[in-house]
Amino acid sequence: MIEIQTVRTKKQQKEFLEFPLKMYRNNPFFAPPLYGDEKRIFRPDFVYNDTCKSEYFLAVKDGVTVGRISAIIQNASNEKTGEKRVRFTRFDSIDDKEVAKALFDAVEDFARSNGMDTVCGPLGYSDLEREGLLIEGFDELSTFEEQYNAEYYGSLVEECGYSKEVDWVESKIYAPDEGAEAMEKTAQFVMKRYNLHIGEAKSVSDFLKKYADGFFELLDIAYDGLYGTVPFTDGMKKMMMDNFRLIIDLKHVVVVLNEENKIVCLGICFPSLAKALQKSQGRLTLPALFRVLKAIKHPEIIDLGLIAVHPDYLNKGVNAIVAAGLMKMLTEDGVKYAETNLNLENNYAIRNQWKHFKSVQHKRRRSYVKKLEENK
Repeated sequence: MIEIQTVRTKKQQKEFLEFPLKMYRNNPFFAPPLYGDEKRIFRPDFVYNDTCKSEYFLAVKDGVTVGRISAIIQNASNEKTGEKRVRFTRFDSIDDKEVAKALFDAVEDFARSNGMDTVCGPLGYSDLEREGLLIEGFDELSTFEEQYNAEYYGSLVEECGYSKEVDWVESKIYAPDEGAEAMEKTAQFVMKRYNLHIGEAKSVSDFLKKYADGFFELLDIAYDGLYGTVPFTDGMKKMMMDNFRLIIDLKHVVVVLNEENKIVCLGICFPSLAKALQKSQGRLTLPALFRVLKAIKHPEIIDLGLIAVHPDYLNKGVNAIVAAGLMKMLTEDGVKYAETNLNLENNYAIRNQWKHFKSVQHKRRRSYVKKLEENK
């Protein structure tokens, strides 16, 4: 018999956090999140508590944890879209339809009891969190920013009555054999034509002091219509800036300013931390910390974190400036390739940027949706 437990105790919290670590302990493609960051979801001062209501569930069979899932009411998103949705996230399960059904029944009961009529996901509290169920690319290393899952997950979700809402695709980007010089000339032409220039900073702290407000403003504008996004709160901004201070390198940042020194385009990449954290399962042990520092200073893979263009500059070639910057990053010593992370499959403005590079689409992720019956 499968028992669904609502996470309340410290022991249950630990089970919730460590279940996927146990499942994927020896999986070479799984990239764990930072354990300390994940623990924060259970803190009273968790950054999303001011805009969200959430619940966490464990599936237990014969005294052993066999699955987990979280349900989120993202009020800021519902207010933005006028919908009544619950997001599911952090879904992990053994390959058992009954376990999956019990977990999703718990999420759907939570939704109904709070007046919601739709469940969708996997979506986290915001698009700063891991999102999307992996449906292609199971033999590819997951990025640190995204979640890995076994191939059978898709069937489990669909058996519970969920269907595709959106897909994201991911690609590996390599420096082109030729064309870098032409791209640089295009970038220079665009900057001259629209009186743009590259923002500079002496250090990461200086960068954040100068540009943080501007790039959060740009992200809110540029990402407003994208699936699953929510406006940045002060807490989200602080969390992101704290993370930037730890892992950002200014040589992996492109900020484009107009004549008034306002940000009109940006591209920010991060060193891949996936391999550095695998052995420690996301815990910052001393050996893991050394591996993380090495990955930051001498990355083999860089992950595309944030790319945004102000709507006033769309279709004006401004993204060529970011593309030229990425080409320079890919020619650094030791850098093998860049991971795009998630691009909505219908976001052609972003996907068309990669035509200037050698690229291989190697992963696909999906967000599902289910309309709930009023009376069950």
